[in-house]
Amino acid sequence: MPVADGTRQRKIVVAKLAAVVALLVPLTAGAQISLSTAVNLAEQHSPSVRAAAAQVRQANAALTETKAAYIPNFNLGAGPGYAYGFPLGYPSVFQANSQSLVFSFAQPDYIRAAHAALNSASLSLKDAQQQVALDVAQDYVELDHDLKEISALGDEMDYANDLVQLEQQRVQAGVDARVTELQAELTAAQVDEKRIHLENDAEEMRQKIGHLTGLPAAGLTTVSSSIPPAPTFSVDSGNDLGAENNPGVSSADANAKSKMYTAFGDRRQDFRPTIAFGANYSLFAKFDNYNQYFKSFQYNNISLGVQITIPLFDAIRRAKARESAADAQHAMADADAARNTFSEETLAMRRSILELNAQQRVAQIQSELAQEQLKSVETELSSGTGSAAAPAATPIQAQQAHIQEREKYEDLLDTQFALIKVQLSLLRATGQIGSWLQSSLK
Repeated sequence: MPVADGTRQRKIVVAKLAAVVALLVPLTAGAQISLSTAVNLAEQHSPSVRAAAAQVRQANAALTETKAAYIPNFNLGAGPGYAYGFPLGYPSVFQANSQSLVFSFAQPDYIRAAHAALNSASLSLKDAQQQVALDVAQDYVELDHDLKEISALGDEMDYANDLVQLEQQRVQAGVDARVTELQAELTAAQVDEKRIHLENDAEEMRQKIGHLTGLPAAGLTTVSSSIPPAPTFSVDSGNDLGAENNPGVSSADANAKSKMYTAFGDRRQDFRPTIAFGANYSLFAKFDNYNQYFKSFQYNNISLGVQITIPLFDAIRRAKARESAADAQHAMADADAARNTFSEETLAMRRSILELNAQQRVAQIQSELAQEQLKSVETELSSGTGSAAAPAATPIQAQQAHIQEREKYEDLLDTQFALIKVQLSLLRATGQIGSWLQSSLK
């Protein structure tokens, strides 16, 4: 009996836990998130944005390093020891020294190169943020489209099932042939197939958004009102923002400028003087009889001065200058290629938008036409045709009109989604996606 009671208690505990989980699941599932919130979370969570931010900090430190060459450093040291015979080196117990660059023809170019590199890194960070925003926006818009179309397919599935039932009744009554019932079943099966495909796609979009934002993917839903309307674009690229507003292209230009300044600085090192400042203090040792080997020995010693260096020949330095010049040419070629790619892609996107706008207009008219035809069929079904000679509408025709109206509406959703995907890509290319997302907050 005790064993039976213990088993019963465990079952009761398990049942209570199952009830608690059943109550909590609806609270965690179906979580809504706005587009702007998803983008903000993704930018904070994105590895590419974090890596680009680290590059900005690295470039900023490199700029400080080039400027710090003019700031005197300060070092302390000690070297106590024993010597036998004539002392080798200075018999210093404690020493302090300071050095800095006073003048160099090349250093200003290195500072300019570091400034350009910092600008390039900052633009790369902005480019990474905009790419993350595009990824999230496209996935978010696709999920929103999937959810809308799944809802429409649910209505269409109800109409298709009603049509199947009507055809089955007519076939059983001997009014219609079996082929009409099969056609109705085929329509229902096709609707169900499309629904399953969209549900799978919606789950995939949830998982992508979850990975980008760090949120749990299960049950994520969109807020359609948080998606702002896309701006209109002209086919002529001259009327819109150009390559100078694309952070990727601007970053490539800034990187090429940085490489050019570096190459210019490397080339200006030959046959040009470099002046450095130096100061040193040493406390000489009293032990080991150093004073026996020096005619005038003193404990405290200090030296100040500048060192002027004029490089006349340095094969390593000249090879380095050729290397940096080739690196600058490579960076300039990359910048030209990025600009050409930008021009070609934006022109193709503008042309695609022109075509998709026409497709959307056709789908819009077809959807409105299907709605009007549905209204006519429903009117005839309820009130008659008004003419004794005209055949009255049947319930089968009404269900078919409902199905066709839903199909045309789904076609309209598809064209709208295809259009906004290209519009988002063009917003990203022209550097406007950030302002577009900000407009959703107003």
